[in-house]
Amino acid sequence: MPHLLTAGLDEAGRGALAGPVVAGAVILPTGVIPPPELTDSKALTAPQREALYTWVTTHCVWGVGSVSASTVDQLGIKPATHSAMQQAVARLQPAPTQLLVDGRDGFQFAVPSQDIIHGDALHPCISAASIIAKVTRDRTMVAAAATHPHYGFAQHKGYGTAPHLAALRAHGHCGLHRQSFDPLRTWLTQRTLFDL
Repeated sequence: MPHLLTAGLDEAGRGALAGPVVAGAVILPTGVIPPPELTDSKALTAPQREALYTWVTTHCVWGVGSVSASTVDQLGIKPATHSAMQQAVARLQPAPTQLLVDGRDGFQFAVPSQDIIHGDALHPCISAASIIAKVTRDRTMVAAAATHPHYGFAQHKGYGTAPHLAALRAHGHCGLHRQSFDPLRTWLTQRTLFDL
């Protein structure tokens, strides 16, 4: 019977108003017990995520995929998420023989996959993938803050917080914003100020 090589798969930034959607894929090392704090990246502090990112990138087989805001607008968020996940899986060497995927989208891959709701809190390989995706995306948005200082990307990472909406209203949108996402979509199509 062939040896099973399982990769966890998760994304970050799906609901953001700006920035890419990023996916992580991770195969945990055999015979190594993962850190006990390895869990859903959203339940961790930024320093905890950074420390676990270092552990994952040092000890695991991992890959990351990213799809830009403009491509999200072209494809739609679900196909864009699938594309980012496909990229992440394609970068795994050796290639996995099966995937555990956070969520319930029913994405199809070249190898068998299983969707697991809240999988990032249940399976360490998905937790590790969520950390790869989250840290990679957060770093991207912090870097974007240097070239787009009006929006506060380093703080809210592109999500629709009140300060972000206020900045959009004051300065308009930039190339990192998803024009297909409300409230920006409504603002652009109706040419009216959106509610904060």
